Amino acid sequence: MDVLNLKTVYFIGVGGIGMSAIARFFKQRGAVVRGYDRSTTELTAQLEAEGIDIHYSDDISLVDKAAELVVYTPAIPQDHSELNWYRSNNYPVYKRSDVLQWITQSMFAITVAGTHGKTTISTMISYLLRETGFGCNAFLGGVSVNYQSNYWSSSNQVAVVEADEYDRSFLKLSPDIAVLTAMDADHLDIYGTVEEMEAAFVQYTKNIKHNGTLLVKHGLSRASDLEASHKISYALQNDAADAYATNITQKDGGYVFDVVNKFGLIQDVRLNVGGMHNVENAIAAITVAQMLEIDRMAICEAMARFKGVKRRFEYIVKNERVVYIDDYAHHPEELSSLIKSAKRLFPNRRCVTVFQPHLYSRTRDLAEGFAHSLDMSDEVILLDIYPARESPVEGVSSELIAQKMGNPANTIMSKMALIDYVKAAPVDLLITAGAGDIDQLVNPVKEILEKK
Repeated sequence: MDVLNLKTVYFIGVGGIGMSAIARFFKQRGAVVRGYDRSTTELTAQLEAEGIDIHYSDDISLVDKAAELVVYTPAIPQDHSELNWYRSNNYPVYKRSDVLQWITQSMFAITVAGTHGKTTISTMISYLLRETGFGCNAFLGGVSVNYQSNYWSSSNQVAVVEADEYDRSFLKLSPDIAVLTAMDADHLDIYGTVEEMEAAFVQYTKNIKHNGTLLVKHGLSRASDLEASHKISYALQNDAADAYATNITQKDGGYVFDVVNKFGLIQDVRLNVGGMHNVENAIAAITVAQMLEIDRMAICEAMARFKGVKRRFEYIVKNERVVYIDDYAHHPEELSSLIKSAKRLFPNRRCVTVFQPHLYSRTRDLAEGFAHSLDMSDEVILLDIYPARESPVEGVSSELIAQKMGNPANTIMSKMALIDYVKAAPVDLLITAGAGDIDQLVNPVKEILEKK
């Protein structure tokens, strides 16, 4: 399908973070964009302000009968009336991943896959390409703090795409440069086993275009099975990798470091975002920019202005009295990196982590890992599991994590009880983490901490 010249596009689930980026793409190219979502959010309000017509009831009388393409997200239930009306009337109905496939086939594509870091790395790459004047079309799974958006465009026919492994959708992409960050166990409700998930990431590399490049985290399992005409490895500080950092120092809740790779040394890179894992993410993004022959000084200067991604080690409050960090972390490895980095940056503060588990299946499969990661906190507050697309599973609750924790300073609370806790307790380092609706607590908690 010639996606670059469509005039009317309809989205079912338009308010999703990935869907909204594609909706903005079509809108920016002059198409009439309309859509459905189940509820109003800050993001849908922004889309409506940009001229995208959205309604919030599943009603076939409200569909766009002139649509040349209908795009839906896998999160939409199969009994959705509008979705089935379009299908029964033979409209071209495709998943979001199909549209991204067409985009990556029609542009020079940089895709970022992996169970951790993909949102931050894809945002960093897109940001560097925009700030240095190279230009790109960015399709992100998070909101860039610099631009307050998950999408931006360019006349340069280059696309940067976050490659989502959920529902195997990333296997449709055709990258020129593919990044692979991690292959840890996740989405076992889809893949069944770790081995099956790893096989999908191997297949992702087989889709790299001829003469393309794979930038891969050093030391991944099955590294020898990963395929590409050119392979480059990256790591935080391991000089066995092709790209890595040296001379890392902490400064004002961020870092200064040098980047070493075959494209040339970049000294005194300043990253004003917390989390040592974000230094590693920056190594990957900077290496991609260097592959594209972008000037080293321009890269260095741009990185110093990078403000991060919303809900990725995001400083909500940061002063001498209290530090409040919010993060999307919903996997044990992500939680571990988050808590470890926060405690290293602020070693004299007592770390309280509030975690909302995401999905019953993930909690069941990874409960021990969650418990081990959360044990690094001085105190842990667990909220109830956010079910997302799932029905409850017998015997699976936040209590499952609490039972496996070694640190006895853990409590299961409701959201209202958490608000009362923040009002009453002396807190000097607070973390909220999770991929559910815990983000709705961020502003109320921020207000309390700033008033105290």
